[in-house]
Amino acid sequence: MSARILVVDDIEANRRLLQAKLEAQYHSVILASSGPQALEIARSQDPEIILLDVMMPGMDGYEVCRRLKADPVTAHIPVVMVTALSDAEDRVRGLDAGAEDFLTKPVDDFLLNSRVNTLMRYNAVTSELRKREASGLKTGAMENGGGEEPEGPARVFLIDDNPRTSARIATLLRDNGHKVMTLLESGNMGDLAQERTDVLLLSLLSKSFDPLKLCAHFKTNDVTRAVSILLICDPLERAKAVKGLEIGASDMIMAPVDTQELLARVRTQTRRTRYVEILRERVDRGLELSVIDQLTGLYNRRYMTSQLQQYMHRAVMGAKPLSVMMLDIDHFKPINDTHGHQAGDEVLQELADRLRHNIRPMDVACRPGGEEFLVILPETSGELAYAAAERVRKAIAADAFSVLSDTQRISVTVSAGVSSLQGAEDTMAELLARADSALYQAKAAGRNRVQTLAA
Repeated sequence: MSARILVVDDIEANRRLLQAKLEAQYHSVILASSGPQALEIARSQDPEIILLDVMMPGMDGYEVCRRLKADPVTAHIPVVMVTALSDAEDRVRGLDAGAEDFLTKPVDDFLLNSRVNTLMRYNAVTSELRKREASGLKTGAMENGGGEEPEGPARVFLIDDNPRTSARIATLLRDNGHKVMTLLESGNMGDLAQERTDVLLLSLLSKSFDPLKLCAHFKTNDVTRAVSILLICDPLERAKAVKGLEIGASDMIMAPVDTQELLARVRTQTRRTRYVEILRERVDRGLELSVIDQLTGLYNRRYMTSQLQQYMHRAVMGAKPLSVMMLDIDHFKPINDTHGHQAGDEVLQELADRLRHNIRPMDVACRPGGEEFLVILPETSGELAYAAAERVRKAIAADAFSVLSDTQRISVTVSAGVSSLQGAEDTMAELLARADSALYQAKAAGRNRVQTLAA
């Protein structure tokens, strides 16, 4: 996998050196010689990763990073600060500006490639989620939540079989406000399933188990697949670290662990884990909004038609019956006119609840629109569908509906029409038309009754 990488440095020799290193790994490289130029290129060419020099005249790397992260167009692009400054304070300053990572000059090839590869994997996930989110927003299926911030103390699970180093790292993280559980303290990994974890801190120096095998297990387990894994590595065993990154680890830190670097990397990985969680939640919410009627919580017309088509196909292929139940609230307009639209909405919500409680889990309850409801009844003959509709009708008519904070009670009834699939040549339009015709007959016969046109 190759990436489109923007290299920003005011010294041409530095730019060309990084360009050569990256192109040797088949990445596409864009060059910028100043902060303002980098901002312009980032907006116009949308690089996947930015390698940003810290010490530049005019606008330094810290300011460039802050502006990149403040701009909605470029905020998602991972920034790696490249600096000749080795002090931990300078590294933390870069992360405070919004950078995802940092590299120290002269840039080590191994560290450069490992950082780029982990960011590429991260980008692959977030890019797909952002596309889905954007698609949902464009079609109106999603709401732009905007305000979530993936910050705050991390929830870390530390896996290290050395009691001394495990206790030292755990204390260090706790002293800085993070919540830490160690494998030695818990005795097992059950806590991973019980509590949300932001970062798995896994020591490759452990001897009592195979850390790489454990890393592979985490990335194939549904509970831990999305959690960031930060490896603690032996500088002399780089091949092991590379293998861990190939398996799916998110980042690594070399032993002996530097306090400020560990805190910075835990913070970065926590931010990434939570950012992915936020994107996934938005996408899931968007998918829900695209098929759910927001007032009643039942499925909407779009979902109803797609599901009914599939159920009809299955019924024909499996030679099993299929029926639909169409319901309409009797005299709904007078409810709105007399009691107001708020009361009308509450009636719709209560009716949806009663409907849900009086059908089977396998049935699909929908609200196509207005005061009309429809239930898909798989593997159900016309006779059984009629009985189901009668059960629903009675449950709705049995007790008056309490509305407007229980200040008023309204008697509500429904009329229902039932129809059944009549073979492979039957169409959805015909099936629904028969149900609608049966519903019309129920209305004409006096309402609060069920009529069937089942075969």
